[in-house]
Amino acid sequence: MRFLPGQSATSDLTYGDVFLVPSRSEVTSRFDVDLASVDGTGTTIPVVVANMTAVAGRRMAETVARRGGMAVIPQDIPVDVVADVVASVKAAHPVVESPVVVSPHDTVHTALTLIGKRSHGAAVVVEDGRPVGVVTEADCQGVDRFTQVADVMTGQPTTVDLDVVEQGGLRGLEAAFETLHAGRRRFSPVVRDGRLVGVLTQVGALRSSIYRPALDEQGRLRIAAAVGINGDVKAKAAALLEAGVDTLVVDTAHGHQRKMLEALAAVRALDPQVPVVAGNVVTAEGTRDLVEAGADIVKVGVGPGAMCTTRMMTAVGRPQFSAVLECAAEARRLGRHVWADGGVRHPRDVALALAAGASQVMVGSWFAGTHESPGDLHEDGTGRLYKESFGMASARAVAARTRGGSAFDRARKAVYEEGISSSRMYLDPRRPGVEDLLDQITSGVRSAATYVGAVTLDELHDRAVVGIQSAAGYEEGRPLPDGW
Repeated sequence: MRFLPGQSATSDLTYGDVFLVPSRSEVTSRFDVDLASVDGTGTTIPVVVANMTAVAGRRMAETVARRGGMAVIPQDIPVDVVADVVASVKAAHPVVESPVVVSPHDTVHTALTLIGKRSHGAAVVVEDGRPVGVVTEADCQGVDRFTQVADVMTGQPTTVDLDVVEQGGLRGLEAAFETLHAGRRRFSPVVRDGRLVGVLTQVGALRSSIYRPALDEQGRLRIAAAVGINGDVKAKAAALLEAGVDTLVVDTAHGHQRKMLEALAAVRALDPQVPVVAGNVVTAEGTRDLVEAGADIVKVGVGPGAMCTTRMMTAVGRPQFSAVLECAAEARRLGRHVWADGGVRHPRDVALALAAGASQVMVGSWFAGTHESPGDLHEDGTGRLYKESFGMASARAVAARTRGGSAFDRARKAVYEEGISSSRMYLDPRRPGVEDLLDQITSGVRSAATYVGAVTLDELHDRAVVGIQSAAGYEEGRPLPDGW
């Protein structure tokens, strides 16, 4: 990456301060751009779901891995629960989505509480393992909440056989899409020998023709998990590796400290056969120290997150673009990589982080307001749907991480917080699912690469020309959907 001739960074910059300059390009289609990472994690798009309790869970991990990314399960989740989540994600089909299932005798209330867990907006009614109907949110409107599902469902649903989906890659997906289209069904149960194995939507079939799932050597979806730097780090890391995580993240807000270096030494003593990520830092020196301590990938970012109050509380941090640029250069010199963690608000920010040299971009709060995040859906009284989110340095998160300590010790630690404990993250009606946001992000990054003339992420970094702009320049680039 280089700056426009005559320009250079005389002060630290964040994403809004810079822009990508179009260059001569031989790339004719955005689909020619390969977004696969080169950092050893096996992802096929450069998006990692941040290890936030309100964001990264079972449904999120499965859905994102199916589209080529990876989620990091937070460190405050008990190891046995993480193991269960890992097993569930590993058992999921790489194309067919896991269904929301109800029985004919379940109530409408039960169906409604479950339908919102997935963005396909319906539940499959199952009896003896076989789909006997489909129930949507619309089917449940205007009836008593104790009405049985059998009374409102659409019976004898159109089904797609799993063999059709799995045959011949793109040809099978096209055949499955045509079956749904011909039957005027946007959603259909997928069966094998008449028994339910999952669901497929029209848009899901299309996405599976565009994305490549992030798969391990056994063809199973990938998932990562985090471990903190306190307590018995070695034992917990060993348990996570035993559970089958594909990437191990050693995580703390201030990664450039002695306890982090000791934690990395403990993890390296296990000889993990998966990439080890550590952070967070914002300087070349911090990056170098973590790499020398055993990190394959360094997480970069202090204070840019939407739920983080660190900079306002402490004045500590660094504008994210400059932090990524400096840390990525040092990591490349040492043969390692960095993840840009926090500060992205638009697809352009993801493209800029990759241009600055990040191998992946971590997304947290942006994904909190989706069907797949762990929280329950709430309605704000005006009809708008939201989920609660909170920062991982907030009193709420600290309480979860220190649940094993004494009440006195937990209360002392909760006095100091550097994150928001409760925030409403509204679902975008146009993009209510994490896959909708991935479509938006990857579309933007692919297009950015074509403007730059790059077909890989390494080429995007090598060829990128970046300019520095004023606040007015940034504002000029914002759309005005309502006029002016």
